[in-house]
Formats: sequence, structure tokens, C-alpha cells
Amino acid sequence: GPFLFCVLGVCGCCGALRPRYKRLVDNIFPEDPEDGLVKANMEKLTFYALSAPEKLDRIGAYLSERLSRDVARHRYGYVCIAMEALDQLLMACHCQSINLFVESFLTMVRKLLEADKPNLQILGTNSFVKFANIEEDTPSYHRSYDFFVSRFSEMCHSSYEDPDIRTKIRMAGIRGLQGVVRKTVNDELQANIWDPQHMDKIVPSLLFNLQQEEITERSPSPETEKEKESPIELTERCFRELLGRAAYGNIKNAVKPVLMHLDNHSLWEGKTFAVRCFKIIMYSIQSQHSHLVIQQLLGHLDANSKNSATVRAGIVEVISEAAVIEASGSIGPTVLEVFNTLLKQLRLSVDYELTGCYESCTSAGSKVIKVHEERQLQEAVIKTIGSFASTLPTYQRSEVMLFIMGKIPVPGMYPALGSANTGFEGSRMIQIMLLKSLLQVTAGFQTTNMLTALPSSFLDPLLSFTLMEDAEIRLLVLDILISLIDRHDNQLKVLTDISVLKLKMDKCSRQDNLFMKKHSQRLYRHVFLASKEENSSQGHFQSLYALLGLICVELANEEVVVDLIRLALALQDLALTEESLPVYNRCAIHALSAAYLNLISQLTTVPTFCQHVHEVIEARQKELPFLLPEDVFVETPKIPEKLEKVEGEVLFSQAKIAETLGGSGYNSERLATPYIPQLTGVSCAGLNVSLEEQERERRRQVVERFQTAPFEEIAAHCGARVSAHAKLIYIYVPPPSPSGSVGNGHGQSRSVPVYEMKFPDLCVY
Repeated sequence: GPFLFCVLGVCGCCGALRPRYKRLVDNIFPEDPEDGLVKANMEKLTFYALSAPEKLDRIGAYLSERLSRDVARHRYGYVCIAMEALDQLLMACHCQSINLFVESFLTMVRKLLEADKPNLQILGTNSFVKFANIEEDTPSYHRSYDFFVSRFSEMCHSSYEDPDIRTKIRMAGIRGLQGVVRKTVNDELQANIWDPQHMDKIVPSLLFNLQQEEITERSPSPETEKEKESPIELTERCFRELLGRAAYGNIKNAVKPVLMHLDNHSLWEGKTFAVRCFKIIMYSIQSQHSHLVIQQLLGHLDANSKNSATVRAGIVEVISEAAVIEASGSIGPTVLEVFNTLLKQLRLSVDYELTGCYESCTSAGSKVIKVHEERQLQEAVIKTIGSFASTLPTYQRSEVMLFIMGKIPVPGMYPALGSANTGFEGSRMIQIMLLKSLLQVTAGFQTTNMLTALPSSFLDPLLSFTLMEDAEIRLLVLDILISLIDRHDNQLKVLTDISVLKLKMDKCSRQDNLFMKKHSQRLYRHVFLASKEENSSQGHFQSLYALLGLICVELANEEVVVDLIRLALALQDLALTEESLPVYNRCAIHALSAAYLNLISQLTTVPTFCQHVHEVIEARQKELPFLLPEDVFVETPKIPEKLEKVEGEVLFSQAKIAETLGGSGYNSERLATPYIPQLTGVSCAGLNVSLEEQERERRRQVVERFQTAPFEEIAAHCGARVSAHAKLIYIYVPPPSPSGSVGNGHGQSRSVPVYEMKFPDLCVY
């Protein structure tokens, strides 16, 4: 009896001697954990912590000790009470001693996250998220979040058997990563969350959960659907928040793991998920950083140049979507870089298609090329070029057009771009691909100043393609010219019955007049010569008609109208005289001339001119319908096997047209003059194609002699023709004196004007 009393007395004394903070901590725990935290005692503990902040670290250490013991004994009710107490203390206390308390708090959170029980992991995550939202008053120098990044990333990839619990664990991991980012992104004293070691864990974890939504469909209960945020919504919100916080120098580290994830899981080929990811990225980052993402995508495309066509097509599709979004914000320095990379991919794809392999075809293990996949890639690249160009202002589109034109191998002007293994066919395919790209860029192109938008450096090489033997190339060039000139969407109207349509016509501006004054004769000449190509088809002649019609509608003044009529009549003469042309071509040229004169007669509205054109067309309908568009510009043309001599009332009369239009103020003398193709815009007769060829050959010989002949031969050639010293004497010799004597002791002579001198060939070009 006395012994027991003594023991109880000693214990009672020892309990009374325990530190006050421990007693206050013990008192918040009820006898039955289901009763929850003792709120009254919690208020006392909070008041004590605020009154004696130096005790915070001890309070935290003791709570951590109790929590560890309760976890080990599986007393999870008390674990929850301890975490609730810690959360309340964190929310209430903002003082200099908070750092030491936080260390104890993070130790307890770490303990819970390391536990096997999902509920404890979720409990620890929830406490960490609350802590992440607290703005601390004092800096922390030694705190590390590496463990939390790794552990939350693992939870994002949870493979727990029960699907509901697995979803909860993954969502907890996502919220945990979101908390880490919020806690560290603006704290310069913390380890940089943007470092690759962290981004390589965070970003793939988020993408994994975004991807899971496409693999498995959720079937939530109806009552919880409206209340709870879905995993996909949470993941996307977290990803957007992460990207939105990225500064200029952090974009690369945030985007690179996305590229690697798509590579590692073969997600480019499906396109859908990759496009979705980069739409999130482009809309989430600050707009002035958009070009950095485009640069990374372009670099990644280059890095995958020897990967399969489906992978490259997927990257191109992503660039297409991302570039359009970027163009609406900050263009940056990437405009030409985008096109340069895409054109390079076109060239590589052509090489792969023609050679059949990515590497040298003799190397072991070289992959087999699938032609249809390369064709699909080429279409994707061309589409991307068009979609991006459509977002650019006019001046940048003009630059892009010049840039692409500079990449096209033009005979005699630019070197071939095809590799040594592809030869002529490679150059031809590259020409076609780049012209298709150029056609995409010109779609919807509108400018008020054609002269600056289409300089000679662009127009000259483009027109040179209209004379190539390849029919597909010629047709592409005609379509490009039509696209450039058609600024009011009149093409379809011109190709249909124009008598019932209202064409959009503006008065020809001064800039348009200057453009036509400089380039009209070149345009007419190429139209005339293109009509003579034997392998032209229905599409070529329809495009030629559309081009002539649009020139008339968009760029015509009185002088242009006169020259276009002369050109149409010259085409009629061409069809009559060029008997070597196929029958279809001769009929098509007649139909082209008739269709165009019909159009221009209705636009000029001169009654006598309209009457003459109408009479000829009626005569053809009765006698020679195969000389009209209705019978020729169709899939199955109705043409004779042999074209007999065409004459009489079925032909348009140049004399009648000159007479009828001359009475309405048009230049009848010019109308009566037959059209002859000219080399320049100067209106002079007598120059034709053969002279141009002679001039070109002469220049070639001069250049060749200068490049290949030895210096002695060049010097002898020049010396034999003229002595520069003698010419100087002629120029500067004094005039004869009145007495007839000549100065400087020379015989009588006279100065020769400079314009009469004969200079050597090498000095004249």
C-alpha cells in the first residue's frame, strides 16, 4: 500500500514537471481518436505558440515524434489529428522561428508520403498543398524539395490495383507537384524548379495523366461528376499554371521534356495528342515567348530528319498549329526560319523518295522508305506553309514569296537543289514542291501596290517557268499568277458565263498602271509562248483564259485593253499558222481567243465591237463548234481528227475590230498593228524570239571566253580591236588652230565622240 502510493506520487510529480508545450500538445489528442481534435485545447496550444514563438521548433519536433510513433503503431486516427494540428499552427504562425517548425512539418509529410497506405499518402499531400499556399515572411536557406518532386511524380504514375484509389493517388500527386511549383517558382533561395532534373520528372508526369484520358474513359458516379474536378481538368490546369510561370530563360527546359515524352512513347504519329499538348503550351506561355517554342519544334524536326515520314509529318502538323497561334501574338525572328526548315524537309523528302533510303543505300541496316508516307509528308509540309503564310501581313508574305523563289532551281539562274543521287528528276520534283508551296503562300494574297509586291527579282524567274517543257510546272505557274492578280475573287466568275455576273472592278490605280507599264509586254509574251506548247492540256488553256481575263478586270487601262485584243488576235493567227501543233491545241487556242474576245467585248460595252464578236461566235456555233470553249474546255472534247482550213466569217477580223473600237476613242492605229512578242516593255516592232536567242547565245559566248580563255588571249583580242591610249589621245587632242597647224606635232585629226567609239566585246554587256 505505502509503496504503491509512493510510486503514484512520484509519477504525478514527474507529469507535472513535463514541459508545458508537451502538455499542451498531449491535451489536443482525445482518448478516442474518432472524437477528433480537441478544439479548446488546440486554441490554447496556438495561443502559446504565438506568445512564445521560440518554442515552435520544439512543438513541431514533439508533434513529429508522436506522429512517427502513431504511424508505426497503425494508430491512423491520431495521425490525422496531428496533421490537422500542424496545419492550423502553420496557418496561424508567421514569425522568424517558422523555418524550424516547417522542417518538422516537412519531415512529417515525408513520413506520410513514404507510407504504404494510400490514405496516408493523400493526407500528407493535402497538408503539403495547404502549406504551399502559405506565403512565408522569412526566407529559407537550407530547405530542399527534391524528395517531394520525386515522390509526387511517382504518385502521378501510380499503378494501384483499385481504379478509384489509383485515380485518387494520381490526383494527389498532381496537386503535390502543383504545390511544389507554387512554393518554389518565385523563391530565389530555393533550388531552381526549372532545372532539367526537376522538369524531366514534373512534365512527363503531367503528360502521362493527360494521355491516360485518351486511353481509358472515366465512368464517374452522377452525383460526384458536378462536385469534383476530373483528373484531366486538374492535370491541364496544373500544366497551364506551370507554363504560365515560365520566364524567357525557362521555356526551353519546360518544352524539351514534352518533346522527349512524345518521342519515347511514339506519340507524334497519332498527331492528336501532340497537337493538343502544344496548343496548351502556346496558349499558356507568355505571348512574347512563343517564338522560342517554334524554334525548339523546328530544331526537333531537323533532329528527326532521318526518322520515319509519319513521325516527321506529326511534328510538321504540330508546327502548323503552333505557328498559327504564334502569329496571332508575337512573330519574333522565326518567320523565314519556319519556311527555311520546312523547305529543307521537302527537299529531304524528295531525296528519300527517289533514292529509297535515308542513309547511303549501300550501308547495312538502312531503313526502307515508304513512298506513300513521304508523299503524305510532302502534302503536310505544303499545307503547313500555306496555313502559316495566311497569318502573315502582306509585306512579310512578299518576303516569303521571294525567299521561296530563291530556293527553286531555275534553269540558267539558280543551281539545282537535288542531290547527286536524284539528278534531273530530283530537281524537277523540288521545283514542283516549291511551286506548290508558293501557290499556298499566294492564296488570298492582296496588295494595293503590285509593283513593290511583285518585283522583277520575283516575276522574272517565275515567268521563265511558263516556257518549260514540263506541263505540270507550267500549270502551277499559271495558277500562281492567277492567285497574285486576282485580288477580288473574280476567277470563278471569269470562268463562267460572265454575261450574268457582276465582276468586281476597281478603277486601275496609278501603282497598277506602273506595274503594267513595266511588266505587261513580258506577261503577254509568256502567255503567247505558253500557248504554243504541244503538251498543254485543258487545264492550261483554261488557266490562260483566266489569267487574261483577270488582267483585264484587275489591271486594265485603255492601253492594256488594246494590247490584250491584239494578243487575242495574235493567238488566232497562231492557231491558223502553226500546223505542227496537235489538233486539240489549235482548237483550244481558237477557243481561248474567242472566249477572251467575248469577255473583253462585254467589259468595253462598245455595241459594234460586241456585235462583231457575237456574229463570229454564232457562225462558229453553226459551222465549227469545236472552235468554242463549250466543245473544247471539257473532259471529253468534241474535236475533229483533222483541222481543215479555217477562214471567212468564223474568224475575228482585226480590221473590223480596229475600226469599231477606233470610233469609240481607242487607238485604232495600234489596234491594226499585229502583235509580236517583245523582250521588254518597250513598244517596238521587229523584236522576236529568235533575236532573243541570238542575243543570249552571244552573251554566253562572251562570258565563256572571259571565264576560260588565258589572259594573253583576252589581252590580244582587246588590243587587236582598239587601243585605249589612242582613244584618249583622240578625246583630249586640241582642236586645229586657225592657221591650220596642229598641236603636239601630230598630223591633222579630229576628236571622235564617245558614242561613235567601238569598244571591245568584253567591255560591253
